[in-house]
Amino acid sequence: MIGMARERRLAEIFVEVADSLVDDFDVIDLLQRLSTRCVELLDVSAAGILLADAHGELQIIAASDEHTRLLELFALQHDQGPCVECYRTGNPRTNIDLTRPETTVAWPRFAVRARETGYMATHAIPLRLRSRVVGALNLFQTEAHRLGDDDIALARALADVATIAILQQRTLEQSHVENSQLETALSNRILIEQVKGVLAERWETSVDDAFAAFRSYARSRHLRLSEFATQIISGGFDTTEIPPPAAAADRSGDHRG
Repeated sequence: MIGMARERRLAEIFVEVADSLVDDFDVIDLLQRLSTRCVELLDVSAAGILLADAHGELQIIAASDEHTRLLELFALQHDQGPCVECYRTGNPRTNIDLTRPETTVAWPRFAVRARETGYMATHAIPLRLRSRVVGALNLFQTEAHRLGDDDIALARALADVATIAILQQRTLEQSHVENSQLETALSNRILIEQVKGVLAERWETSVDDAFAAFRSYARSRHLRLSEFATQIISGGFDTTEIPPPAAAADRSGDHRG
């Protein structure tokens, strides 16, 4: 995406985000949209947003695709990777070539797993407001070419938007309120992950397609993702009412035929 078309799309996205920052907005849905917008606007293949829990450990909160989520979880499990380092130092790490020997030496498990997943370069941008870092934005490329200064600046702007969303109407002095909000978001994400797995298994489809169908149904009916997920997990909602992904629907039709 280049030139005026990109600038126009960028303006539309920031208006979209501003319109979302209302009282009691769905932070998980907003961060999910921001992760997919990173892929749309930047010269990257995938993006993930991570938040720190009450113990200072990073947890995945949104990702542009399932491969990114699995990679992030692997990196965090072994307590290594540029995203972890970025969060701890508060400094961005950009244009990291995952094929270079020194990268493998620094983060052996992460670098090997990233290459196996198909990524050749990565970037980590802190989610920071003044001196407080609450998480990180991680970007991945399938080709090891440099991300330009303009793209890096835009990535930092999107990370700032994510930080504002997370800390909306909160001050740094209200640490107990802020921590509660982050813990709630992380707990809600676990419920959503459970629903994605249930629906993917039921429809015999990918987790990405299951999440897209779940999210589309929730948004069309103005339901918060976390509340909708709670209804499904508790058995209070009949998931047959959710239109399945096209591929799953086609298979169902084939079985009936």
